[in-house]
Amino acid sequence: MAATSNATLLQDLFVPEVVADAIDKKLVDAIRFAPLAVIDTTLVGRAGDELTMPAYEYIGDAAAVAEGADIPVAKLTEDVAKVKVSKVGKAVEFSDEALISGANNDIAEEAAKQVVLAVNSKLEADLINAMSTTATLTAALDLGAENVAHEIAGAIAKFGEDMDGEKVLLVSTDVYLKLMKADGWVPNTEAGAKILMSGVVGSIFGAQVVISNRLTAKKEAYIVKPGALRIVMKRNTLGEFDRDILSEMNYIKASKLFAPYVYDKTKLVKISVTGA
Repeated sequence: MAATSNATLLQDLFVPEVVADAIDKKLVDAIRFAPLAVIDTTLVGRAGDELTMPAYEYIGDAAAVAEGADIPVAKLTEDVAKVKVSKVGKAVEFSDEALISGANNDIAEEAAKQVVLAVNSKLEADLINAMSTTATLTAALDLGAENVAHEIAGAIAKFGEDMDGEKVLLVSTDVYLKLMKADGWVPNTEAGAKILMSGVVGSIFGAQVVISNRLTAKKEAYIVKPGALRIVMKRNTLGEFDRDILSEMNYIKASKLFAPYVYDKTKLVKISVTGA
């Protein structure tokens, strides 16, 4: 029997363009590192799986100029970073029975939720890897030291005269347990400062502390200032639907291409953690 014009088809419940658009909107809000990164969409649609991205070096402080003398001219030096594009995605599989049981109205929403979680997880992993491999400002933290807070202060001092201002200290749980007992630790409930990103558990010497489980195995911590990172969106979310007519299984898939990298190395300090 042919379907009537009023029949509700699976394609009516899942519109790939609508789900893809929903994912793009949710993603920007959900990216945990967004406050520390510039999100760039200018390369969406351009070919290539490796991007050459700019990162400019500081031209140096201005100098005093005598009357009638020429103002010194500096050459703008551009550093470049070759960044590999990552593809992430999530697929949802469900049977006709599941559709009939009443789950149909939640399928598209679940697909959007799952791919957002997948992208966020991959973004965080790739950004941490980029920080680990490209940071030029480095410090050390011995968790067995008598004064752990002093070593954190030394790491912040790596920024030099730019040590003031907003910054986030990304740490593992082991580091956090040491910091919360150290001099200078301010619990989140008493910090009184504008929270830069979700997950802030406290602050020390003006750095807001955020725990990342990914740092436990790496034995590293990072102090990151806003603008240190950049996330280049390479392709908008692609949503697709397919069906196996023999097994009567349905598939919803969404994927996205992006490239995360360190844009400004002067706003990043990598800390090697020992004694954990």
